[in-house]
Amino acid sequence: MWYAQLIKPSWAPPSWLFGPVWTVLYIIIGVSFFSVFFSVLKKQLPTKVAIPFILNLIFNAAFTPIQFGLKNNVLASVDITLVLLSLLWCMYNVRKVKRWVAVVNIPYLMWVMFATVLQFVITALNAR
Repeated sequence: MWYAQLIKPSWAPPSWLFGPVWTVLYIIIGVSFFSVFFSVLKKQLPTKVAIPFILNLIFNAAFTPIQFGLKNNVLASVDITLVLLSLLWCMYNVRKVKRWVAVVNIPYLMWVMFATVLQFVITALNAR
């Protein structure tokens, strides 16, 4: 596999850890993002609140095809940065109206921050 052959820092987690971590994170994302979308549909929140949530889902979904399909570390670095920025925007937008959504996404934020640094380091280590 292409990813296994990349140079990675010593602190990179083992490949088997990504599946369980993302399983938990996708549950958090699913429940909390659904709550926001449902509130927007019920007109309890303005439509503009959903924009960063939609963008986050798009950027998140794009990462795997970019990283493992295109095998493009630079583009994956850009994409994971967009995941991080859109998540921060999500959390900022709901912090006053649905605080629990912001709080419950802290593990997602921590993982994406870690993944962003990891991706940039992998990109730098494998630059040609």
